[in-house]
Amino acid sequence: MHAIQVKKHGGAEALEYVEIETPKPKSGEALVRLESIGVNFIDVYHRTGLYKLPVPFIPGSEGAGVVEEVGPDVTVVKKGDRVAYAMVRGACAEYAIVAAEMLVPIPDGVDFKTAAAAMLQGMTAHYLAVSTYPLDRGNAALVHAAAGGVGGLLVQIAKMRGARVFATVSNDQKAKIAKEAGADDIINYKEQDFEAEVMRLTDGKGVNVVYDSVGVTTFDKSLNCVGRRGLLALFGQSSGPVPPFDPSRLAKNGTYLTRPSLGHYIADRQELLWRAGEVFSWIRSGKLRVRIDRELPMRDAAEAHRLLEGRKTIGKLLLKPKA
Repeated sequence: MHAIQVKKHGGAEALEYVEIETPKPKSGEALVRLESIGVNFIDVYHRTGLYKLPVPFIPGSEGAGVVEEVGPDVTVVKKGDRVAYAMVRGACAEYAIVAAEMLVPIPDGVDFKTAAAAMLQGMTAHYLAVSTYPLDRGNAALVHAAAGGVGGLLVQIAKMRGARVFATVSNDQKAKIAKEAGADDIINYKEQDFEAEVMRLTDGKGVNVVYDSVGVTTFDKSLNCVGRRGLLALFGQSSGPVPPFDPSRLAKNGTYLTRPSLGHYIADRQELLWRAGEVFSWIRSGKLRVRIDRELPMRDAAEAHRLLEGRKTIGKLLLKPKA
């Protein structure tokens, strides 16, 4: 089979298109023939070595396809099932070995591309708005990178739950996307100080929660936007990791700070099926719209990473295993 492999941590050029042997599933595992592969920022962190993985490895943590074969003791899926998954490394390949317990059935009416695009980012937006800080009517939330993959979905879910949403973007095109997703107040952070705008628009009270996937360049101002007993959810670091800071800074408003990841919110199969099931249900009903930026051939994975790192995407980046 063909796959993308990282033999040495580095830039996008470290992603090599190779041919390797198709793996065989062991007990509790399934072999999935991938039809669509999701590209996420965590793939960049793995490639660069920010999140260290032993080399060589196949990157990619999200995909959708058809069960080709199952190993012994597998009862939750069978050959021929349409499935999707997230948080399992090795997706940048024509075939992937996945623990059967991590596979989610794709419902009728949802295609492979949408399923691959929705799993990691959709469930991330779900856990942030439903579990990390359970938004409710009357709450106010600040969403950074609101036209991105997670951001656009998070804005929609926040609005479903009745929150007022402040959204940061970098240009007019992305402002339009955030507005279409339902954001109430759009802030172009290249033209306005988002902290000053949020505080002005909330009469100095700040927001209940800030969802920050950007990291070092937004962290300080994000913290200042959190109102009394509010929460800063730092769930990514696209601009770089936040350096150590004095926790006494949280005392100003009794602020809570968390650094969650999806793995904490799909730790058992019941929760995984519930979370993914709600996301797929919203997609089927039209309540949640998944924006796909583009789909590239898998051999062009390096270009996909460059686009992602350069913030040149609006929505989800996908790879197609077979062009």
